[in-house]
Amino acid sequence: MNMANIITLKATERTEFGKGPARRLRAAGQVPAVVYGQGHDPKHIVLEGHESMLALRQENQLLSIEVEGQSPVLALPKEVQRDVMTGFLKHVDLLSITSGQKVSVQVALRVEGESAPGTIVNTEFSEIDVEADAMSIPDALTISVEGLEAGSSILFKDITLPEGVELVDDPEAVVASVQFPDAEDLGDEDEADAEDESEEAAE
Repeated sequence: MNMANIITLKATERTEFGKGPARRLRAAGQVPAVVYGQGHDPKHIVLEGHESMLALRQENQLLSIEVEGQSPVLALPKEVQRDVMTGFLKHVDLLSITSGQKVSVQVALRVEGESAPGTIVNTEFSEIDVEADAMSIPDALTISVEGLEAGSSILFKDITLPEGVELVDDPEAVVASVQFPDAEDLGDEDEADAEDESEEAAE
């Protein structure tokens, strides 16, 4: 759970808008952002780029946004735009929250264990949609394929959720399935083995 991990980000109010001012902010190592939420108009702010990039490495990271002269605002990232080449932040949309508020979020799914010998695991989803207390969002959820035989499937409803977390996805949807590899997969493996043997012989 991330309830004990709140990162504070200092911010200033944004007074200039448009592509030109936004480019100047980014050139100065800053990031334009907007805080949305119930009961207040959108707040346009400016964040420090490096600190924000580090803070937002974790999905669903709880943030405390502090603007000088204003009360701190708890927020969750809703949309993060990054430069495809550098990974630097271009724009951030935040959702203001309160303790006890329920929010719908996507949480990462992690697969652990090994299925039965001679089988492979096909994963259909890498995230799960859940509703949770904004202060207690899981960092990730785990599914185990340990020892599962070919033909086995794991559905969303089979995933154990922490107390207070509710499933939003279709409970009958298949998250992962265990199968025997098809002929094409086996052919690729044989070809790779043959290449390894050729390289060893050449050495």
